[in-house]
Amino acid sequence: MVKILTLLLARRKLTARQIADRYEISMRSVYRYIEELTVADIPIDVTRGRYGGISIADTYRLPAGYFTKKEYEATVNALTAMASQVNEPAVEDALEKLRRQIKDERVDASVSGSIIVDGGSWGDTKRFSDKMQVCERAVKESLCLDIDYISREGVHSRRIIDPHVLVFKQNIWYVYAFCHTRQEFRLFKIARIKSASFTGKQFTPKKITREDIPLNFSYRSDELAEIKLEIEKEKLPDAEEWLGIDNIEPRGNKFVAELSVPDDDGLVSKILAFGGGVKVISPEVLREKVKAAALRIAEGV
Repeated sequence: MVKILTLLLARRKLTARQIADRYEISMRSVYRYIEELTVADIPIDVTRGRYGGISIADTYRLPAGYFTKKEYEATVNALTAMASQVNEPAVEDALEKLRRQIKDERVDASVSGSIIVDGGSWGDTKRFSDKMQVCERAVKESLCLDIDYISREGVHSRRIIDPHVLVFKQNIWYVYAFCHTRQEFRLFKIARIKSASFTGKQFTPKKITREDIPLNFSYRSDELAEIKLEIEKEKLPDAEEWLGIDNIEPRGNKFVAELSVPDDDGLVSKILAFGGGVKVISPEVLREKVKAAALRIAEGV
Protein backbone atom coordinates (compact mmCIF):
# COMPACT_ATOMS: atom_id res chain seq x y z
CA MET A 1 0.00 0.00 0.00
CA VAL A 2 2.83 2.38 0.84
CA LYS A 3 4.52 1.64 -2.49
CA ILE A 4 1.27 2.30 -4.35
CA LEU A 5 0.81 5.58 -2.47
CA THR A 6 4.38 6.66 -3.26
CA LEU A 7 3.90 5.78 -6.93
CA LEU A 8 0.66 7.76 -7.13
CA LEU A 9 2.36 10.78 -5.55
CA ALA A 10 5.04 10.61 -8.25
CA ARG A 11 2.74 9.98 -11.23
CA ARG A 12 -0.57 11.42 -9.90
CA LYS A 13 -2.59 9.14 -12.21
CA LEU A 14 -2.23 5.50 -13.20
CA THR A 15 -4.38 2.63 -14.36
CA ALA A 16 -5.04 -0.35 -12.14
CA ARG A 17 -3.28 -2.53 -14.72
CA GLN A 18 -0.12 -0.40 -14.53
CA ILE A 19 -0.03 -0.74 -10.75
CA ALA A 20 -0.73 -4.46 -10.88
CA ASP A 21 2.06 -5.05 -13.40
CA ARG A 22 4.50 -2.85 -11.48
CA TYR A 23 4.15 -4.76 -8.21
CA GLU A 24 3.15 -8.15 -9.66
CA ILE A 25 -0.18 -8.31 -7.87
CA SER A 26 -3.72 -8.92 -9.07
CA MET A 27 -6.13 -6.19 -10.16
CA ARG A 28 -8.36 -7.24 -7.29
CA SER A 29 -5.53 -6.59 -4.84
CA VAL A 30 -4.94 -3.16 -6.35
CA TYR A 31 -8.54 -2.10 -5.77
CA ARG A 32 -8.49 -3.57 -2.26
CA TYR A 33 -5.39 -1.54 -1.37
CA ILE A 34 -6.86 1.60 -2.92
CA GLU A 35 -9.99 1.14 -0.82
CA GLU A 36 -7.88 0.86 2.32
CA LEU A 37 -6.03 4.06 1.40
CA THR A 38 -9.27 5.98 0.89
CA VAL A 39 -10.50 4.76 4.28
CA ALA A 40 -7.35 6.40 5.69
CA ASP A 41 -8.63 9.76 4.32
CA ILE A 42 -6.18 9.88 1.41
CA PRO A 43 -7.91 11.68 -1.51
CA ILE A 44 -7.76 8.99 -4.19
CA ASP A 45 -10.31 8.95 -6.98
CA VAL A 46 -11.17 5.91 -9.13
CA THR A 47 -12.69 6.61 -12.53
CA ARG A 48 -14.02 3.74 -14.64
CA GLY A 49 -14.05 3.64 -18.41
CA ARG A 50 -11.69 3.97 -21.32
CA TYR A 51 -10.04 7.17 -20.13
CA GLY A 52 -10.36 6.42 -16.45
CA GLY A 53 -7.77 5.48 -13.90
CA ILE A 54 -6.68 5.88 -10.31
CA SER A 55 -5.61 9.39 -9.39
CA ILE A 56 -4.63 11.32 -6.29
CA ALA A 57 -5.40 14.99 -5.59
CA ASP A 58 -2.63 17.37 -6.70
CA THR A 59 -2.87 19.19 -3.36
CA TYR A 60 -2.17 16.09 -1.28
CA ARG A 61 1.23 15.89 0.41
CA LEU A 62 2.72 13.34 2.76
CA PRO A 63 2.66 14.24 6.47
CA ALA A 64 5.88 15.48 8.07
CA GLY A 65 6.40 12.24 9.96
CA TYR A 66 6.25 10.02 6.90
CA PHE A 67 10.00 9.39 6.84
CA THR A 68 11.86 7.76 9.70
CA LYS A 69 14.93 9.44 11.20
CA LYS A 70 17.24 7.00 9.38
CA GLU A 71 15.50 7.68 6.08
CA TYR A 72 15.90 11.43 6.58
CA GLU A 73 19.59 10.99 7.41
CA ALA A 74 20.17 8.79 4.35
CA THR A 75 18.52 11.41 2.11
CA VAL A 76 20.56 14.20 3.68
CA ASN A 77 23.78 12.21 3.19
CA ALA A 78 23.05 11.62 -0.50
CA LEU A 79 22.08 15.23 -1.17
CA THR A 80 25.09 16.55 0.76
CA ALA A 81 27.42 14.40 -1.35
CA MET A 82 26.00 15.78 -4.59
CA ALA A 83 25.69 19.36 -3.33
CA SER A 84 29.48 19.49 -2.91
CA GLN A 85 29.80 19.05 -6.69
CA VAL A 86 26.73 20.82 -8.09
CA ASN A 87 26.28 24.34 -6.77
CA GLU A 88 22.49 24.39 -6.91
CA PRO A 89 20.65 26.70 -4.44
CA ALA A 90 17.53 24.51 -4.64
CA VAL A 91 19.55 21.54 -3.37
CA GLU A 92 20.86 23.61 -0.46
CA ASP A 93 17.32 24.73 0.38
CA ALA A 94 16.10 21.15 0.28
CA LEU A 95 18.95 20.09 2.55
CA GLU A 96 18.10 22.77 5.08
CA LYS A 97 14.46 21.70 5.17
CA LEU A 98 15.39 18.05 5.58
CA ARG A 99 17.88 18.79 8.35
CA ARG A 100 15.13 20.54 10.30
CA GLN A 101 13.13 17.32 10.22
CA ILE A 102 15.89 15.47 12.09
CA LYS A 103 14.98 16.49 15.61
CA ASP A 104 17.51 14.38 17.51
CA GLU A 105 19.75 16.82 19.38
CA ARG A 106 22.38 14.14 19.77
CA VAL A 107 23.21 14.31 16.06
CA ASP A 108 26.67 15.81 15.60
CA ALA A 109 26.08 18.99 13.61
CA SER A 110 29.72 19.03 12.44
CA VAL A 111 29.16 15.86 10.41
CA SER A 112 27.30 16.74 7.20
CA GLY A 113 27.14 13.24 5.80
CA SER A 114 28.80 9.85 5.50
CA ILE A 115 29.31 10.04 1.72
CA ILE A 116 31.67 12.38 -0.13
CA VAL A 117 31.57 12.66 -3.93
CA ASP A 118 34.51 14.31 -5.70
CA GLY A 119 34.75 13.78 -9.44
CA GLY A 120 37.85 15.92 -9.80
CA SER A 121 41.46 14.80 -10.00
CA TRP A 122 43.89 14.99 -7.09
CA GLY A 123 44.88 18.58 -6.28
CA ASP A 124 42.30 19.99 -8.70
CA THR A 125 39.29 20.32 -6.41
CA LYS A 126 38.80 24.10 -6.69
CA ARG A 127 39.29 24.34 -10.46
CA PHE A 128 37.12 21.29 -11.05
CA SER A 129 34.35 22.73 -8.87
CA ASP A 130 34.52 25.99 -10.86
CA LYS A 131 34.07 24.08 -14.12
CA MET A 132 31.17 22.17 -12.62
CA GLN A 133 29.45 25.40 -11.65
CA VAL A 134 29.90 26.86 -15.14
CA CYS A 135 28.49 23.70 -16.77
CA GLU A 136 25.62 23.48 -14.27
CA ARG A 137 24.62 27.10 -14.91
CA ALA A 138 24.85 26.54 -18.68
CA VAL A 139 22.50 23.56 -18.40
CA LYS A 140 20.06 25.39 -16.14
CA GLU A 141 19.91 28.62 -18.17
CA SER A 142 20.46 27.11 -21.66
CA LEU A 143 23.68 29.05 -22.21
CA CYS A 144 26.16 28.21 -24.97
CA LEU A 145 29.70 27.43 -23.87
CA ASP A 146 33.04 27.94 -25.60
CA ILE A 147 35.32 25.17 -24.33
CA ASP A 148 38.94 24.15 -24.81
CA TYR A 149 38.76 20.37 -24.76
CA ILE A 150 41.75 18.03 -24.49
CA SER A 151 41.31 14.53 -25.89
CA ARG A 152 42.95 11.37 -24.49
CA GLU A 153 45.61 11.83 -27.17
CA GLY A 154 46.39 15.32 -25.84
CA VAL A 155 44.84 17.15 -28.79
CA HIS A 156 43.30 20.55 -27.98
CA SER A 157 40.12 21.54 -29.79
CA ARG A 158 37.89 24.58 -29.50
CA ARG A 159 34.21 23.65 -29.31
CA ILE A 160 30.97 25.58 -29.03
CA ILE A 161 28.55 23.36 -27.16
CA ASP A 162 24.95 23.50 -25.92
CA PRO A 163 24.97 21.71 -22.54
CA HIS A 164 21.73 19.82 -21.83
CA VAL A 165 22.43 17.69 -18.76
CA LEU A 166 25.19 16.70 -16.32
CA VAL A 167 25.95 12.98 -16.07
CA PHE A 168 27.75 11.16 -13.24
CA LYS A 169 28.89 7.75 -14.46
CA GLN A 170 31.56 5.38 -13.10
CA ASN A 171 32.82 8.10 -10.71
CA ILE A 172 33.31 10.56 -13.57
CA TRP A 173 31.36 13.73 -14.35
CA TYR A 174 30.30 14.38 -17.95
CA VAL A 175 28.26 17.07 -19.66
CA TYR A 176 25.93 15.85 -22.40
CA ALA A 177 25.87 18.59 -25.00
CA PHE A 178 25.22 19.36 -28.63
CA CYS A 179 28.58 19.99 -30.31
CA HIS A 180 28.42 22.61 -33.06
CA THR A 181 31.71 21.35 -34.52
CA ARG A 182 30.52 17.77 -34.97
CA GLN A 183 26.84 18.71 -35.35
CA GLU A 184 25.80 15.98 -32.95
CA PHE A 185 25.26 15.29 -29.26
CA ARG A 186 28.34 14.10 -27.38
CA LEU A 187 29.48 13.33 -23.84
CA PHE A 188 32.35 15.55 -22.69
CA LYS A 189 34.41 14.66 -19.63
CA ILE A 190 34.39 17.74 -17.42
CA ALA A 191 37.88 16.85 -16.14
CA ARG A 192 39.14 17.14 -19.75
CA ILE A 193 37.71 20.64 -20.23
CA LYS A 194 40.73 22.95 -19.92
CA SER A 195 38.64 26.11 -19.89
CA ALA A 196 35.01 27.05 -20.39
CA SER A 197 33.41 30.45 -20.95
CA PHE A 198 29.95 31.69 -21.81
CA THR A 199 29.51 32.91 -25.37
CA GLY A 200 26.71 35.29 -24.47
CA LYS A 201 24.23 33.32 -26.54
CA GLN A 202 21.40 31.05 -25.50
CA PHE A 203 20.16 27.91 -27.19
CA THR A 204 16.78 26.26 -27.41
CA PRO A 205 17.02 22.94 -25.55
CA LYS A 206 16.16 19.89 -27.60
CA LYS A 207 13.86 17.29 -26.16
CA ILE A 208 15.96 14.37 -25.00
CA THR A 209 15.23 11.28 -22.97
CA ARG A 210 17.42 9.12 -20.77
CA GLU A 211 17.54 6.57 -23.59
CA ASP A 212 19.12 9.20 -25.87
CA ILE A 213 22.16 9.56 -23.62
CA PRO A 214 24.87 6.91 -24.19
CA LEU A 215 25.07 5.75 -20.59
CA ASN A 216 26.08 2.19 -21.46
CA PHE A 217 29.83 2.43 -21.09
CA SER A 218 30.37 -1.31 -21.27
CA TYR A 219 32.57 -2.83 -23.92
CA ARG A 220 31.64 -5.25 -26.69
CA SER A 221 33.09 -8.73 -26.48
CA ASP A 222 35.42 -8.00 -29.42
CA GLU A 223 36.83 -4.99 -27.51
CA LEU A 224 37.91 -7.12 -24.53
CA ALA A 225 40.99 -9.22 -23.99
CA GLU A 226 41.21 -12.30 -21.78
CA ILE A 227 44.43 -11.79 -19.84
CA LYS A 228 46.41 -13.65 -17.22
CA LEU A 229 48.86 -11.69 -15.12
CA GLU A 230 51.44 -12.66 -12.50
CA ILE A 231 51.80 -10.02 -9.78
CA GLU A 232 54.67 -9.45 -7.35
CA LYS A 233 53.69 -9.07 -3.69
CA GLU A 234 54.94 -5.48 -3.39
CA LYS A 235 52.75 -4.46 -6.33
CA LEU A 236 49.63 -6.19 -5.01
CA PRO A 237 47.93 -3.10 -3.47
CA ASP A 238 48.15 -1.13 -6.73
CA ALA A 239 47.03 -4.15 -8.76
CA GLU A 240 44.04 -4.66 -6.47
CA GLU A 241 42.94 -1.05 -7.01
CA TRP A 242 43.25 -1.50 -10.77
CA LEU A 243 41.78 -4.99 -11.22
CA GLY A 244 39.70 -5.42 -8.07
CA ILE A 245 40.49 -7.75 -5.18
CA ASP A 246 37.99 -10.36 -6.39
CA ASN A 247 39.99 -10.96 -9.56
CA ILE A 248 43.31 -11.71 -7.83
CA GLU A 249 44.23 -14.88 -5.96
CA PRO A 250 47.46 -16.14 -4.35
CA ARG A 251 49.42 -18.91 -6.07
CA GLY A 252 52.61 -19.89 -4.25
CA ASN A 253 54.77 -16.83 -3.64
CA LYS A 254 53.02 -14.86 -6.38
CA PHE A 255 49.54 -13.57 -7.13
CA VAL A 256 47.64 -14.27 -10.31
CA ALA A 257 44.82 -12.35 -11.98
CA GLU A 258 42.66 -13.78 -14.77
CA LEU A 259 39.96 -11.53 -16.21
CA SER A 260 38.65 -9.63 -19.25
CA VAL A 261 39.83 -6.03 -19.67
CA PRO A 262 39.39 -3.38 -22.39
CA ASP A 263 41.94 -4.05 -25.12
CA ASP A 264 42.98 -0.50 -25.88
CA ASP A 265 46.18 1.55 -26.04
CA GLY A 266 46.06 2.16 -22.29
CA LEU A 267 46.45 -1.53 -21.39
CA VAL A 268 50.16 -1.76 -22.28
CA SER A 269 50.91 1.55 -20.56
CA LYS A 270 49.11 0.39 -17.42
CA ILE A 271 51.16 -2.82 -17.26
CA LEU A 272 54.43 -0.94 -17.83
CA ALA A 273 53.53 1.45 -15.00
CA PHE A 274 54.09 -1.42 -12.55
CA GLY A 275 57.79 -1.39 -13.45
CA GLY A 276 58.23 -5.11 -13.88
CA GLY A 277 56.04 -5.99 -10.91
CA VAL A 278 53.37 -7.36 -13.24
CA LYS A 279 54.19 -10.08 -15.77
CA VAL A 280 51.92 -11.01 -18.68
CA ILE A 281 51.35 -14.78 -18.83
CA SER A 282 48.82 -14.64 -21.68
CA PRO A 283 47.86 -13.81 -24.35
CA GLU A 284 51.14 -13.97 -26.26
CA VAL A 285 50.23 -10.97 -28.43
CA LEU A 286 49.96 -8.80 -25.32
CA ARG A 287 53.32 -10.10 -24.04
CA GLU A 288 54.93 -9.03 -27.31
CA LYS A 289 53.31 -5.58 -27.18
CA VAL A 290 54.59 -4.99 -23.64
CA LYS A 291 58.05 -6.28 -24.58
CA ALA A 292 58.26 -4.01 -27.63
CA ALA A 293 57.12 -0.98 -25.64
CA ALA A 294 59.69 -1.69 -22.91
CA LEU A 295 62.47 -1.97 -25.52
CA ARG A 296 61.48 1.38 -27.02
CA ILE A 297 61.66 2.96 -23.59
CA ALA A 298 65.08 1.39 -22.93
CA GLU A 299 66.43 2.59 -26.29
CA GLY A 300 65.28 6.12 -25.55
CA VAL A 301 67.09 6.31 -22.21
